Amino acid sequence: MHKFSSTKLEEVAKNSLYTTFTNSMTIEYSFEVFKRYIKKGKILELGPAEGLMTKHLSKIDPKLTAVDGSAIFCRKLKEEFKEINVINSLFEEVNLEEKFDTIVLGHVLEHVENPQKLLNHIKSWLSEDGVVVCAVPNANSIHRQAAVEMGLIKSIFEMSDKDIHHGHMRIYTPETLRTEFLNSGYQILYRGGYWLKPLNDALIEKSYTKEMLYAFMKLGEFYPDIAAETYVIAKHRR
Repeated sequence: MHKFSSTKLEEVAKNSLYTTFTNSMTIEYSFEVFKRYIKKGKILELGPAEGLMTKHLSKIDPKLTAVDGSAIFCRKLKEEFKEINVINSLFEEVNLEEKFDTIVLGHVLEHVENPQKLLNHIKSWLSEDGVVVCAVPNANSIHRQAAVEMGLIKSIFEMSDKDIHHGHMRIYTPETLRTEFLNSGYQILYRGGYWLKPLNDALIEKSYTKEMLYAFMKLGEFYPDIAAETYVIAKHRR
């Protein structure tokens, strides 16, 4: 499921960009969306990285389980969140006996080699009424469409330097994300988007305030097809 070796994952972790202004705000707003659907009970977070999402999830489930392939990230998580269960492993190598009411995939599927294999793998970890909450970048984002018009990229699916840095293997559209879940035996409960992103990260970080960025995150919910982020909330179709 995950193409990278542990060595490659550590290289990414040493030079992570997840805590930059735009990326951290994206994760913060992801939680704003996810918390509407998180079930009361046990939470499993896959790929927590520095723990920006974990900070919020641990207030809902103080003993949540977090799985990450990077030993660097896992050490940081254990230091900051004393009560959570941190597992340092590639996703495909984890076998959990617990059932979880919510499984969080915050910017995970664009990284794995075989997303459907991962989605099938985690089904057995869902409780009877459990949900998977998943967000990924949207290829249809207006900033990608504008970049094509300006000749900066040839296609909305072309990888940026930041995509390559973080090991993205694909860029979803709302429809391809939906199809990924449907083909893996899930029922889509809700779908949407957030962050109306007119410019790339570098330009936004030069000129936007936190208040401005938050406003555009929220505006994206009204225009999900062209928002920078797309998400689904799904359950196992039994």
